[in-house]
Amino acid sequence: AVSSTTSSASPKNGPQSRANQKPHPEASDQYSTAAAFGGCLPWIEAQAQLKPVSDMDRLPTSKQVAFAEKLARIKRRAVPDECFRDKGLMSKWIDGNK
Repeated sequence: AVSSTTSSASPKNGPQSRANQKPHPEASDQYSTAAAFGGCLPWIEAQAQLKPVSDMDRLPTSKQVAFAEKLARIKRRAVPDECFRDKGLMSKWIDGNK
């Protein structure tokens, strides 16, 4: 009689299984942040100092405007006009009125 319980040829958690793999590499396996970005850092800093490409870059995004107008309706107050001309001011107004 043949037994109904047969052992499989490969174990359930054998070398092909994901259970034996590390989910993420260890920190020691990675390059250090300084080494990985060291060559790019001067370029990144230079780009951060550049002026915006156009005046449109200073304007708030459509999502900022929509969210600010929604907050204004809820709080029954107006969004100041200068906020529509500067995304930084719009961001501060939104943060102050959440």
